[in-house]
Amino acid sequence: MDVSSAQKLWDPEPGWLNTASYGLPPRPAFEELQAALGDWRIGRTSWEPWGESTVRARAAFARLVGVHPDDVTIGSTVSQLLAPVAAALPAGTRVVAPDIEFTSNLFPWAVAPGVEVRTVPADRVADSVDASTDLVAFSLVQSATGAVADYDAIVSAARAHGALVVVDATQACGWLTFDAGRADAVVVGAYKWLMSPRGSAFAYLSPALRERLTPYAAGWSAAEDLHTSYYGLPLRVASTARRFDISPAWFSYVGTAPALELVEEIGVEAIGAHDVALANRFLAGLGLPPGDSAIVTVDVPGAEERLARAGVRAAIRAGRVRASFHVYSTEADVDTALEALTG
Repeated sequence: MDVSSAQKLWDPEPGWLNTASYGLPPRPAFEELQAALGDWRIGRTSWEPWGESTVRARAAFARLVGVHPDDVTIGSTVSQLLAPVAAALPAGTRVVAPDIEFTSNLFPWAVAPGVEVRTVPADRVADSVDASTDLVAFSLVQSATGAVADYDAIVSAARAHGALVVVDATQACGWLTFDAGRADAVVVGAYKWLMSPRGSAFAYLSPALRERLTPYAAGWSAAEDLHTSYYGLPLRVASTARRFDISPAWFSYVGTAPALELVEEIGVEAIGAHDVALANRFLAGLGLPPGDSAIVTVDVPGAEERLARAGVRAAIRAGRVRASFHVYSTEADVDTALEALTG
C-alpha cells in the first residue's frame, strides 16, 4: 500500500502538525477499539481476544525494528520499561546522555542510588564516551529539536569502551528505519509515530542484558504460561523478555495492534520519505535549509497566535514552533501553516 492510498484510512481535521505530541489513529485501529469498547460495555465477550492483541502488537513491533518477538517486552510507558535496567545498575555506574534528553530516559538513571549522570550536547554524545562510561542513554530523534542522532557513531563509541547502549526511539519508530538489535535496550512509547492509544509501549531487551536484570514487577502476565499461572507458587516466569511484561492495558493494545500492522504494510521507509519531504517543504517555505527529520523547530515571532488563527495545531516550545509531519499530513497542511507564518 502506498502513502497516497493509505491516507484514505485517516480522518484528520486539516492542520494537525503535532504527531510529536500524539499520533492520529488509522480508521482500522479506531474501529477495532470501538468494537472492543462496545463489547466491554455490555459484557458480550471474555477478555482473551483483547489479550491476544498484545501478541499481535509485540510481533508487529519486533518486525518493524528487526528483532525477535522473544526479545520484546510490553508495558505502558518508557520510564516503566527502563526501571529494571536502572535497578540493576550498581553504585558508581557512570551514564552519558544528551543535555536535552526527554526526562523519561534521564530520570530512571538519576534516581538510581549511586549512579552518576553526565549530560553533554546532543551532537557530542559519541565524542563524550570514554573509558569511564558504563552506559550511554539517548533518543534516536530528539523531542525538543527533531535532531536525528548518529546511531552508528554512538553505538561504535560505546562498544569500543564496553558501555551499554539504551535508546529511546519514541520519536523515531514509525518513520525512521533502524536496527534495534545493535543496542542493548530500545524503548518506544507507541502513542506518537506508531499512532496507538496512550498506554502501550515496547522495549527490546537484548538476551545479554536480560541476564543482568530482575523482573521486580513480575505478575501473571510475566509467566511462561499465562493461563496456568493465576494462583500460587512456584515461581514460573517466562524465559524470554516476556518476564518483564506488566499486565497490558487491554484496550490500548486492541488499538495498537492494527495501527502497527498498518505501518508495516505501508512501510517505514516510504512513510519516512513522505514525512521528511513535507518537513523540508515547510523549511523551504521559511527560507531555511532542508533537514533529515520529520520534526522541525523554527523561530517565528508571534507563531502561536498566527497558527491558532489559521487552525493549525503544532507545538510551541520556548517560543519556537515544533512542527511534525506524518503519513496523514499533506502539502495543503504545510502550505496553510506557511501562509499563517509568513503572511
